[in-house]
Amino acid sequence: MNKFAAYTVALDLIRCLRPIVIALKSHDADAADQLTRAGTSVLNNLAEGSRREGKDRLRFYRFAHGSANEIRAVLDGADAWGWPNEATLAREILDRELALLWGLTHPKPRDRHARQPQGA
Repeated sequence: MNKFAAYTVALDLIRCLRPIVIALKSHDADAADQLTRAGTSVLNNLAEGSRREGKDRLRFYRFAHGSANEIRAVLDGADAWGWPNEATLAREILDRELALLWGLTHPKPRDRHARQPQGA
């Protein structure tokens, strides 16, 4: 699965979230737990979806997209509460992940006017 960009970025995101989770534990253990679970959910749903087909695949990618948005919400909440954390890099990676997930959850329709192969 190392060629699946969204999965690779999800791993990078988890690595970047680790120190934030540690910092959040001193302010709100539930927020730290939610951040951990959401990060893991993105990764797990991408892995599961990559082995599925059709609408089933899309369903898992949508779950991953929702979990990535939960990560953003936890980071936003921590900022709103004034809890110190350095999340600049995590937010950059999260934005990349969200962009990849948008592409996975909003597939382009096939072009009906695409050139047909010779002999088709």
